Amino acid sequence: MKPSVNLNLPALGPWTREKGSYLTGVLNHLRLHTALQPIFSLAHKRVVGYEALLRARDRDLNWISPARLFLRNDSPRETIRLDRLCRYIHLHNFLNLKDEVSWLFLNVSPETIINGNRFGSFFKHLLEKYNFPAHRIVIEVVEYPIGDNALLLEVVDYYKRLGCLIAIDDFGAGHSNFDRIWTLRPDIVKLDRSFLVKASAQGSVRTMLSGIVSLLHQSGALVLIEGVETEDQAMIAIESEADFVQGFFFGRPFMDLTCPTPQEPDFARLFDAYKGFAGQEEERLDKLLAKYNTLFAHAVQRLKSGSSLVAATKSLLTDPKVIRCYQVRTDGVQMGPTLVSPFLSAREDPRYKPLEDTKSADWFRRHYLRRAILHPEQLQVTRPYLSITGARMCVTLSMRFAGGQKESVLCCDLFV
Repeated sequence: MKPSVNLNLPALGPWTREKGSYLTGVLNHLRLHTALQPIFSLAHKRVVGYEALLRARDRDLNWISPARLFLRNDSPRETIRLDRLCRYIHLHNFLNLKDEVSWLFLNVSPETIINGNRFGSFFKHLLEKYNFPAHRIVIEVVEYPIGDNALLLEVVDYYKRLGCLIAIDDFGAGHSNFDRIWTLRPDIVKLDRSFLVKASAQGSVRTMLSGIVSLLHQSGALVLIEGVETEDQAMIAIESEADFVQGFFFGRPFMDLTCPTPQEPDFARLFDAYKGFAGQEEERLDKLLAKYNTLFAHAVQRLKSGSSLVAATKSLLTDPKVIRCYQVRTDGVQMGPTLVSPFLSAREDPRYKPLEDTKSADWFRRHYLRRAILHPEQLQVTRPYLSITGARMCVTLSMRFAGGQKESVLCCDLFV
């Protein structure tokens, strides 16, 4: 399809103004400026990239929200002109940093994705103009309900062929879905700030965040958490095992690109605080488990001596932290019923009644069971996880032992 109106690089010249080494855009009586916000790698404890942000002023020198510009009901031609003009001035101005390594994150509007090919080529010529390596560009695709996935994939492939990295922006807000992750195979996923806000208020979300990060890692994407504004949120980002962080706590956007003075976070103090917190949590679990290790070992000894499961675990099940005990064959299949703590029996949630009967259940998929089977007479302890038989966070103690003529594994779930 031939372009209906050519908005290539030379065509944008009349909408730019150059002052020294700084370039601004002029559009609809507005002056467009570049601001850069640093992006940090938590492992490296330093800046690894900058997101280019639009700052706009009207003729009275009042700052205008960039969102207002892109949410206007302009024609596709005007929206794409704005989008391309922003990327033009951002790349030009980024060179003022004299940074030869860091990434430059650039947003691409949904309108450009949908209609950009109607207005001529642009980005490849922009990179050639400044001799800027494509591998230092991260193209941010906003999570937006673009119905034509084939078109979206075509645009993403275009940038990938140039050598750019691809980031999904604002994941977790509005129209996010994992299908787009599987389809586009982004290099980086930027988690929306709403994750942090919810994780700060709800412990369950805080726990879940690390699982989301892990799932995104398994998809082949690095993870960036946006909108980190407090030390507590920074700690949540570290706990989640995210790769990158961005937000006011680590560095505010700055416009003086010839003499940048980005905020330098105190990573040493932050990681000391995290290590202290993590150490306290490990110590708490160790103290908790020390008591139950003894009770558990006593139950195993009684089973070895020929006692029944009921008799062997009687003392263990009288502790309020103990949820249940059960015995499993070395092929992973449960032997007999699960013995539930009397404290728990009184508080059983009837909604989970279909999961109560676990006789002959097969637990071989569980890592704790396979480890116990592979390492006889060695106590195995899991990390906290969600138990399927009651939807509660627990840890499981397990040990393979020989009792009588057969070998089996004793398992015990504890509240954490």
